[in-house]
Amino acid sequence: MAIKHQSEIKFTVGLDENKVPETISWTAQDGGIDNAPSKAIMLSVWDHQKKDTLRMDLWTKDMPVDEMKLFFHQTLVSMATTFERATNDEKMSATMRDFCDYFAEKLELLEK
Repeated sequence: MAIKHQSEIKFTVGLDENKVPETISWTAQDGGIDNAPSKAIMLSVWDHQKKDTLRMDLWTKDMPVDEMKLFFHQTLVSMATTFERATNDEKMSATMRDFCDYFAEKLELLEK
């Protein structure tokens, strides 16, 4: 199968003298995103030859802890949705969502 189009997603990370992230921005021209600021990235890449996941987790010095908790919760929820779409495993997706509800409850992320 011939590649018809290539798309690029670019992350730019500004580091301090200790190589700790101070700024993060990203560009995805096909998605209409141009140098948008961010405070955190979680990226997973599947190495099919090694059958292993390569990960990159970055966050800026000024990422507030309350926002980090929300970021994790929303990431977990989206992972449950993606897992269901990818595997069609409704039962495990529901179990994952139950954990997300528990996670949000314990961190008091739910609106009262």
